[in-house]
Amino acid sequence: MHFSSRDKPDPNTKTHDDDASFPNDAATELATSSESDDFRAIDPNSGVKRGLKTRHLSMMALAGIIGPGLLIGAGGALSSGGPASLLIGFGVIGIIAFSIMQSLGELTTLYPTGGAFTALSDRFVDKAFGVAVGWNYYIVWFCVLANEYNVISSIMVFWSDKVPIWGYFLLFWFAFLGFQLLGVETFGEAEFWLALVKIIGLIAYFLFSIIYAAGGIKGVDGIGFRYWNDPGAFSNGFKGVASVFVFCSTFYAGVESVAVAATETRNPGYAVPLAIRQVFIRIVVVYMGSAFFFGLTCPANAAGLVGGESRALRSPMTIAIQNAGWEGGVHLVNAFIFITCLSAVNSSIYIGSRTLLFMAQDKKAPRFLGWTDKRGVPIPAIVFTNLCGALSMMNVSTGASKAYGYIVNLSGVSTFLVWESELPFVSMLYPWNAYFGLAACIFLALIQGWSTFAPFDAGLFVDAYILLPLFGVIYVVYKFVFKTKLWKAHEMDLQSGRRRDLDEGKKVVVGQAGGKPWWKKMFGSM
Repeated sequence: MHFSSRDKPDPNTKTHDDDASFPNDAATELATSSESDDFRAIDPNSGVKRGLKTRHLSMMALAGIIGPGLLIGAGGALSSGGPASLLIGFGVIGIIAFSIMQSLGELTTLYPTGGAFTALSDRFVDKAFGVAVGWNYYIVWFCVLANEYNVISSIMVFWSDKVPIWGYFLLFWFAFLGFQLLGVETFGEAEFWLALVKIIGLIAYFLFSIIYAAGGIKGVDGIGFRYWNDPGAFSNGFKGVASVFVFCSTFYAGVESVAVAATETRNPGYAVPLAIRQVFIRIVVVYMGSAFFFGLTCPANAAGLVGGESRALRSPMTIAIQNAGWEGGVHLVNAFIFITCLSAVNSSIYIGSRTLLFMAQDKKAPRFLGWTDKRGVPIPAIVFTNLCGALSMMNVSTGASKAYGYIVNLSGVSTFLVWESELPFVSMLYPWNAYFGLAACIFLALIQGWSTFAPFDAGLFVDAYILLPLFGVIYVVYKFVFKTKLWKAHEMDLQSGRRRDLDEGKKVVVGQAGGKPWWKKMFGSM
C-alpha cells in the first residue's frame, strides 16, 4: 500500500549550490539514493508501476484513444459544418495540437513525474493554476468516458434490444473495472494490439473510399466530389465552422496522453520523444485522412449523423457503405467501432484515474484517491473515474445522439482550457510556436459556442461556455483559501522530478543532433 504527497520545495530552502559547506559525503549519499530510485520498478513518489514499454507508448501516440469519438462524432461535425468545415476544423486543431505536443514533449521528457499538466502548471505557474488545470483535464476524460459508454451500449442495443441500454452499461462497467485492476502492463499490451487493429481498419476504409468515389464498385456510380456540391461544402456558414471546432477538439483530446503515461513508462527519456514525434503521423494520416474521406463518401445531411433528428447514432462509415449498396456492411462497421470502443473506454479510465491519482497525491483532490496497492494499481481513482461514466445514462431519456452532443460540448471547451496551460516552454520554433498555440486556444475557446447565439439557445449556451467561468472559480477559490503564489523565475523548481531510464544500460547512443542541418532537425522533431 502506498500514499504519496509531493510538495513543491520551499524556495527559501538552501540547495547544495547555495551552501558551499554542504558535506560531500551527504551529497554523494543523496545522489546515490536518487539514482537508486530511478531504477526501481515501482515509482517511489507516486507508487505506480513503471511497466509501459516503448512500443506501448508509441502505439498510444499513433492510435491510442481513437474510437467512436472520431468514427461517430465526426458525423456531428460533418452535419454541423459540411465537408469543407470538417477539413478546416481538423487542420486548424491539428496545427494547434502539434505545437502543443512540441512544447509538452520537452518538459515531459525532462520531468517524467506524475501529474503531467497539473504538475507542470504547479511547477512553473502557481499551485492554484495547477488545480484548475487538473480538474478541467479530469472533466475532459470523464466526459469522453461517458461518450464511449454511450456508444458501446448503443451498438449492443442495435444488435439486440432484449437487454435495456442501462443493462449493457452495467455489464461493460464491471468488465472494464476488472480489466483496469489487472495493472498497467496488461493495459499497455491491450492498447498496443487494439491500436494496431484501428490503424488497419482506417486504412482499409480509406482504400474503400477511393474505390467508391472512383466508380470501382460494380453496379454503383462513382460519386467523385458529389457531396461537396450537394448538399454543399459548407453548412450554416461561419456558425457551422465554429461548431466543428468543438467536435474536433474532443477528437484530438488524447494526443497528449503520453505525458500522463510517462511516469509509468520504463524508459521515458527514449520513449516519450519518440512518441511525441509520431503524433505528427497521427494528425496527418488518422485525423486529416478521416476528415477528407468521411466528407468525400457521406453527405452532410444524411439521417442519423450526430446532431441529426434520429435518436440513434450512425457513423459516416456506416452511411457510406450502405449508400455503396452493401447493407450488411453496417455490421462490419459496428464491429470495428465496437473494437475501438474497447480501446477508448480502457484509455479514458486509465488517463482519468491517473490524473485524479496524481492530483490527490499533491493535495489537489481528496487524499484517499491517491492510494495505490502494492502492484502499483490506483484502485480508488479507477473506481471513482469509472463511476463518472454513468453520465452516459442520460441517453435513456434524451436519445444517444443528443446525449452525445451535450457531452461533447463539455469536453471540447475543457480541451482548449487545458491546452492553454501547457505552452510557455522551449520547443521547435520557440517562442512563436508557443504564442500561436496559446492565442489559438483562447480564440477557439471563445468562439466554439458561436452557433448558440442566433437564434439564442440558453441551454446550449450554458453547455458550451460553463467551463470557462468554472476554470476561473476553481483558480480564485483555491488561491484565496490556500494563499498560493505565482512563482518567479528564480523560485521555480527545475531539479526535482527528473529520472533516468530503467533500461538505460541496454541502449546505444547513435549520435547527437547538434551537427544536423536545420531541415533534418525540423523533420526529426516531427
